[in-house]
Amino acid sequence: MASTTPTSQPQSAVEKSAIKKVAVRLVPFVALMFFINYLDRTAIGFAAPNGMNEDLALSAAQFGFASGVFFIGYILLEVPSNLALHRFGARKWLARIMVSWGIVALLFTWVQNFEQLVVLRFLLGVAEAGFFPGAILFLSLWVPAAHRSKILALFYLAQPLTTVIGAPLAAILVIQGERLGIEGWRFMFLGVAIPAILIGIVAFFYLKDRPADAKWLTNEEQVWLTGALETERKHTEKTHGHGRIRDAFKSGRVWALAFIYFGFIYGLYSLGFFLPTIIEGFQAQFGTEFDTFQKGLITAIPYIPAAFALYFWSRDATRRGLKTWHIVIPAFVGALSIPFALFAGSPFATILIIAITASAIFSALPNFWTLPTQFLTGAAAAAGIALINTVGNLAGFSAPFLTGAVADWTGSYELPMFIVGGFMALSGVIMLILSRAKRTPPGTVDEVDAQALAQ
Repeated sequence: MASTTPTSQPQSAVEKSAIKKVAVRLVPFVALMFFINYLDRTAIGFAAPNGMNEDLALSAAQFGFASGVFFIGYILLEVPSNLALHRFGARKWLARIMVSWGIVALLFTWVQNFEQLVVLRFLLGVAEAGFFPGAILFLSLWVPAAHRSKILALFYLAQPLTTVIGAPLAAILVIQGERLGIEGWRFMFLGVAIPAILIGIVAFFYLKDRPADAKWLTNEEQVWLTGALETERKHTEKTHGHGRIRDAFKSGRVWALAFIYFGFIYGLYSLGFFLPTIIEGFQAQFGTEFDTFQKGLITAIPYIPAAFALYFWSRDATRRGLKTWHIVIPAFVGALSIPFALFAGSPFATILIIAITASAIFSALPNFWTLPTQFLTGAAAAAGIALINTVGNLAGFSAPFLTGAVADWTGSYELPMFIVGGFMALSGVIMLILSRAKRTPPGTVDEVDAQALAQ
């Protein structure tokens, strides 16, 4: 199969030093922002089994709805927010988003009932809208295509590490809150909200919108990065012609990528929101008992191998050039593994299978996000990335709500997990169809999309 991105080529000293500096000076900070972002939106998953569901008298369906309604607000403003970032610059817009969601996240500390929880989750989605696609676009504007799998992998490491670090951290905050005489889950919400506000303020001064503004790059490095990115942009516009907003919405390949992303996000958030609850159920299922901190550690376990899988799988994609199987294999592995986690005979076997699923999902995602900018540029890239993320995140609403509703209906999580596996399998099938798409007639919108994605 042919690559969708160039294979590794000999690099000049200036190129090596420029990419290294971006990887060291820029990516960790944006990854920290993503870490806080993902921790804040999934904190409800840690709160649920640690007193919130009981204190607010939530059923599984109500918890699922409250978890998922976040994405309604998120989806409504996703594309406009990313276009605003393209217009006003990442420094201002990403900082604004962080401070906004930090303030809303802080209010969860005082939520009193299901209705208030739903309203705050919706507003949190509104506040966070545009952050993730904005971060992807921002990094794409700093790094040429040949290096994007590596850079996006380093950025994406923040997501599994959010659970590796965040789950035990959330448990510590819950325990500390109880020691202070506060409901532990409320203190946890307080503890994860404040960093968003502080880092958002720092981001306004730390981030730069383009390489030419970065004083930590030498003049030669600025010239090389600016030149390489400008050459790439002109080539994309000349050969693909996708620089207008409407081009993104007219592209069949953009919509196909959106549905592929839907399947992966369906699996990701089913794990993120319900894994703590599944672990809570080990006591009834296997006769085991864990304290709050132990449950936090167990929740983190699957994401440790996921972080390693993400890094090395993306490293292979950078070395070989991204190929269809870098996305298709993880889709099918995740589809086959996740339903069987509930049929394991012990907590160890259950967590092992979930670790395989998490590894599969996270291996695919950073490689997936190198695809849109291969045939979109300018405002179309901003709109296309946001559109893909918007449609994909419909799963953010449907996955927790449908999982909770079907679990209430059937009395178990078996059928919901098979549904998750089905959506992930569908992502793999659609990617295979794209990879085998024949060239469309010359002059059509999708002509270059097929060339860019065909394997």
